[in-house]
Amino acid sequence: MSSTLQGIGVSKGICIGQAYVYYRELPEVLEYSISKYDIDKEVKRFEDARARAQQQLENVKNIISSDTPHDITLFIDTHLLMLDDPVLFEDTVSHIRARLCNAEWALQAQVDRILSVFDEMDDPYLKTRKDDIIHVTERIQRCLMNEPELNHEHEKLESGKFGAHLKGRIIVTDDLTPADTLLMQHQKIAGFITEYGGPLSHTAILARNLGIPAIVGVHNAKRFIQANELLILDGNTGEIHINPAKKELSLSKSLIRDERQRRKNLFDLKNKPAQTTDGLKINLYGNIDRAEDVRTLRQYDHTGVGLYRTEMLFIDHNDSPSDLPSEEKQFETYRRALRSLKGHPLTIRTTDLGADKELVNTTQHGPLVHNPALGLRAIRRCLKDPSIFLPQIKAILRTAGYGPACMMIPMISCVSELDQTLELIEQSKVELKARRVRFDQHIKIGAMIEVPAAALAADSLASKLDFLSIGTNDLIQYTLAFDRIDDEVSYLYNPLNPAVLKLIQMTLNAGESQGIPVSMCGEMASDTQYTRLLLGMGLQYFSVQANSLLEIKRIINRSEIAQLRKQSEIIMSLSDPQEIIQAVDEMNRRFS
Repeated sequence: MSSTLQGIGVSKGICIGQAYVYYRELPEVLEYSISKYDIDKEVKRFEDARARAQQQLENVKNIISSDTPHDITLFIDTHLLMLDDPVLFEDTVSHIRARLCNAEWALQAQVDRILSVFDEMDDPYLKTRKDDIIHVTERIQRCLMNEPELNHEHEKLESGKFGAHLKGRIIVTDDLTPADTLLMQHQKIAGFITEYGGPLSHTAILARNLGIPAIVGVHNAKRFIQANELLILDGNTGEIHINPAKKELSLSKSLIRDERQRRKNLFDLKNKPAQTTDGLKINLYGNIDRAEDVRTLRQYDHTGVGLYRTEMLFIDHNDSPSDLPSEEKQFETYRRALRSLKGHPLTIRTTDLGADKELVNTTQHGPLVHNPALGLRAIRRCLKDPSIFLPQIKAILRTAGYGPACMMIPMISCVSELDQTLELIEQSKVELKARRVRFDQHIKIGAMIEVPAAALAADSLASKLDFLSIGTNDLIQYTLAFDRIDDEVSYLYNPLNPAVLKLIQMTLNAGESQGIPVSMCGEMASDTQYTRLLLGMGLQYFSVQANSLLEIKRIINRSEIAQLRKQSEIIMSLSDPQEIIQAVDEMNRRFS
């Protein structure tokens, strides 16, 4: 008998396959006492389990395709760093020695202590970090208990039989780690369904980047879906059809064929201009995390970079304080990215360290930092510690001396922060000039609008800058003040909230009044359901994920700005979020 479940479609696409129900639940962690003579043996058992967990994650990295974007593999690097965190490791060992208890119980007690601190906070970033702690802990616990992973066939990797039992299946589980999700691409799963999660969880972002159809937030999915049942997963609508009728199955197969052909046709747009039907040229760029990501970007289009997240260079080379990348190392890296772009522009964002992107040598080993996303991060951190900031400023200035590179400052919230930053940039220019080093005296400087205060002060900021860039992920979460990862409140994540749209419009207006360009990066810019509205609002610079470039270009090339502006004005006059959503849907249907 056929039936339908509804969840949150977080990665577009339709797939058909048999259900593979995966139970992640661990056996109950029990406490038992150990002899004082067995302490060292128990500590070694814990250390061996941690080392085994590290090896499992390294195995995942090793099987990932070499052309996989680095922002995807970063999720694995984050978990590897957490496995070395003294807060997790040393305190667990101390607990074993002090309580004379088993490693499983000591680890769980330490993690419960950490999570209890998170539970007392109300911050958008913390759910993601809490999930990471849980995922890392579960991996160690599985190693301690000799429990299998989702991929329990590592030994078959060399024989080519790796993951054969999952090929073409639809995974149904409570939740997935980033490592699980990456393995699924290698195992050629059709799609996945989870009981928990939200549209901006690590798992959801990975699914979109990897092109895996996915639905999350389907409560009790494992109870309603039986192993080997035939499923249709529709990531566009969030619907799951269990044991579909023949007519429904035939329709879905037809839609899948059409989608494959449509994606194939998109590559006809590669290297062609992004221009509306009434002749307005739109600047369409890509986002990267490392210089090597330019290679992935060029697979989709030969274009520039509107967002180069440089903090990954700091994280990648940071095992000790002495490992911070020097000015010369940064210059070489940025210049390599610039050369790879072959004349296209490169927008280099200064480091956005802090919150969920931390350096090893500055990680707090004592009490956890409260509300890190609201604390010392991005430009606040750079201004407090110029020893990190000044070498990067000089490296970017030098890079711009060799081609069209510009500098972008994240998380600016007021004019005084900008003034301090501009003063340091001028100071760096004086030093480079004294050193007789080649650099761009007139480099273009921009700022990210990610904080509501910055959007409200956009006119003042724009008067001192060469461009602005709207970072929608942070702007939305700070404006609406909710946990965007928690599926219980994921309905609040709405880029079409009238308050968010007004802040975006204010920023666009500020750029226009001051005669400087305004770009947008982040999930909203990469999501095709918002492209027409943003065009109508006046956005002419998009910076998106590489795999979204051609789809966004297709929409641009079929759009008439005059029509979209009229419709956007009507939408901006609405105050009810639901009415706005309906109006945008109608706009997309009408002009598609």
